[in-house]
Amino acid sequence: MGSEFMTARHKSHCYHVYTTIGLSLTNTRTMQNYKNLRVWEGAHALVLEIYNATRSFPNDERYGLTSQIRRAAVSISSNIAEGTGRGSDADFARFVQFAVGSISEVDYQLLLARDLNYVSAEAYAALNDQLEIVRRMTIALLKKLRARSS
Repeated sequence: MGSEFMTARHKSHCYHVYTTIGLSLTNTRTMQNYKNLRVWEGAHALVLEIYNATRSFPNDERYGLTSQIRRAAVSISSNIAEGTGRGSDADFARFVQFAVGSISEVDYQLLLARDLNYVSAEAYAALNDQLEIVRRMTIALLKKLRARSS
């Protein structure tokens, strides 16, 4: 809830809650809409491409590699989205770090899919290029958040 919508009573209550747990209102950051972040847009586009690529995986991989790579890809954008809802840059950075871990998972799982001939070398290269762009943007966001929170 933005401060422009807070009543004086609500602001007073928030001040009490924050000071009770040892925080000041000046230590909080403005919540962002994750949909406005280019890194989230890139991660979301990657998820859509991963889902498209995994449609052709063998049926016996439905609960194996297909499910794993999809979950890991979704985890990238999900962690970025969840992090924007956190109250501090340090909390946001923690979720962005989880996203970086998920990027590494997808990286390996794409390599495995290529080596098992589930995706062509060309499809692998395109997905890997897209993943590397998301990785660079995610790491840049992480560095920025860590610098602001220290």
